[in-house]
Amino acid sequence: MRASADNTLDTVLVELRAKARPDQLEGMARFGITGSGRLGVSVPDLRKIAKGHRREHALALGLWETGIPDAMILASMVDDPVQVTAEQMDAWVADFQSWDVCDQVCMNLFDRTPHALAKVREWAERDEEFVRRAAFALIACVAWHDKSAADDVFVELLPVIETGADDERNFVKKAVSWALRHIGKRNATLHPRAIACAERIERRDGKAARWVARDVLRELRSEAVRERLGLRG
Repeated sequence: MRASADNTLDTVLVELRAKARPDQLEGMARFGITGSGRLGVSVPDLRKIAKGHRREHALALGLWETGIPDAMILASMVDDPVQVTAEQMDAWVADFQSWDVCDQVCMNLFDRTPHALAKVREWAERDEEFVRRAAFALIACVAWHDKSAADDVFVELLPVIETGADDERNFVKKAVSWALRHIGKRNATLHPRAIACAERIERRDGKAARWVARDVLRELRSEAVRERLGLRG
């Protein structure tokens, strides 16, 4: 069985390297998409490779261990959320070195695990930049994907978002905004709660907090969002 898993990993890595785009790496780096050993594989190509390897937990673990950012994203696409442990999530989040790996892992895998909300609260208290970003990216992804989650789940996360809004680091504050905007766009009940949260944040003195508030309010007060949620006036 182990030999079979190794063979599958080797085959997938060959396929991955065949899709490498080294000419794109410089441009990607300008947008903060960095990491040692990066191949420059596009997300659509990663999804095509993943299509033939759904719910292959052992393969996902092997891909992650390569440390290749493209392979790490692919790992999140092929892993089985049911088999993902809280310990695995902690180990993987500690390896995040770029925002794209962080966000892809959160949206492809972590938000579908039973540990997602517990990790939000744990990681929001951590100091590491991409661990903290993962907390807020995970809020955004759960709000986006989990249609069955009760409104109270997100109301209870608003104080976590308010605290995170003081973080001056670019990758963190952008994720804080992302989280609050997705809560506000989820439905007409959460929309005013998210706006009220943003207004409280806006009254703070810090530059990061004001940036987050204005970014959130600009979108949530837009006609496009209000119309989609059926809000009038």
